[in-house]
Amino acid sequence: MKVLVFVKATPDSEKGLMPTGEKLSRLLTDMGKFNEQLIKAGILKDADGLKPSRAGARITFSDLGHTAVIDGPFAETKELVSGYWIWDVKSVEEAIEWAKRCPNPMPGEEGMLEIRPTYSPEEFAALLPEEMQAQVKIENRPKKPAAKKAAKKPAKKQAKQAKRRPVRAKSKK
Repeated sequence: MKVLVFVKATPDSEKGLMPTGEKLSRLLTDMGKFNEQLIKAGILKDADGLKPSRAGARITFSDLGHTAVIDGPFAETKELVSGYWIWDVKSVEEAIEWAKRCPNPMPGEEGMLEIRPTYSPEEFAALLPEEMQAQVKIENRPKKPAAKKAAKKPAKKQAKQAKRRPVRAKSKK
């Protein structure tokens, strides 16, 4: 089961303020250790921090065809997200157990995580009216782009090849 784990924004994260000194060092160390545990357990699929909402935009749509763009920042900090993880877990309960082990993502403030399961293709198809379910074929889902050949090479092999490449000095003209 895939879940998104949102790190909720705080007033400081919306201002683009990071902890400093010991708080920052501790956050990076503790979060690094937590992410390593997720990786070793095979749970972590992706993660990133988000810039404050002032760097973003919202697009609204209407059934009348009207589309509007609203530039950030957005007023309600408590409804914003400042980062996310994508985890592959057996259940929401397992995600909760992992989330409880997370260090406070907002040192000096009250941090909050929100866990949201995603729909599997089968679950999504089941939500459609019966007459449409036959039209939707799970195998027609977009495929992930093929990895580049270089990315498939073992790290040791890449390192050896890099050592063999001649270094060319740039001439100063």
